[in-house]
Amino acid sequence: MHSQPLDSAPPFGHYHPPLTLLWRDEHMVAVHKPAGWLVHRTGLDAGETRFVMQALRDQLGQHVYPVHRLDKGTCGVLVMGLHSIAARALAQSFQQHDAHKEYLALVRGWAPWECEVDHALRPDDAPPDAPVQDARTHLRCVARLEIAGSLDPRFATTRTSLVHATPHTGRRHQIRRHLKHVAHPILGDATHGKGPLNRWWAERLGLQRLWLHAWRLSIPHPISGERLDLRSGLALQGSEPSAGLHADLRDWHERVLSMPWEFAAPAHT
Repeated sequence: MHSQPLDSAPPFGHYHPPLTLLWRDEHMVAVHKPAGWLVHRTGLDAGETRFVMQALRDQLGQHVYPVHRLDKGTCGVLVMGLHSIAARALAQSFQQHDAHKEYLALVRGWAPWECEVDHALRPDDAPPDAPVQDARTHLRCVARLEIAGSLDPRFATTRTSLVHATPHTGRRHQIRRHLKHVAHPILGDATHGKGPLNRWWAERLGLQRLWLHAWRLSIPHPISGERLDLRSGLALQGSEPSAGLHADLRDWHERVLSMPWEFAAPAHT
């Protein structure tokens, strides 16, 4: 594994490169949301200057309407409506679980090859006596890796897994909390992961970040109803990183997927 200086997020500022468009017509747009960006302004992160909504509005020269969100640290496929009717239809698809979401996560340890997590969650900001909400996620281990060296001196090696996660419900931080629940937290997750292990991996990968990627999204078109298969462009196997890839995808290719993984089966791209 290569070693390089630990990178930080790009400098804050009011100029940013154009967002990568994955799909666009007169009704909706799909973009690659960069890691470290918020979907829209919030008082909870008042110092941030990078917002997908504002950047995309300026880039397209028209108003955009949010219909779902990704965590600040998560990169990948994000869709928005370009008028209110389309936005309502897209939001309804998410609410009725007609939007099929697929994520990739780099996690601690060797995750089970396949499991269904049915673990109810209480909203993060809810009081302790608030009712829990049904939450279900399907997890499939795509690949496993064992490398020399360990944070714990009792062990000579460290294990990690690449997990494909499909949430059946849409609770906040659901994938992150469910992977913590099964003792395989996402590397780089400052809230639900392990700080010392996150730092150990950050030193080896050369980057401090949340390793969670919104890989694919299947959703009905808001007007025609045709099912769209929107992909981030990240290929797990058989593809070399190119200079044209978004920086997030290059990070996944060069820092993560370049390691000697043992894949469970030929991975779909």
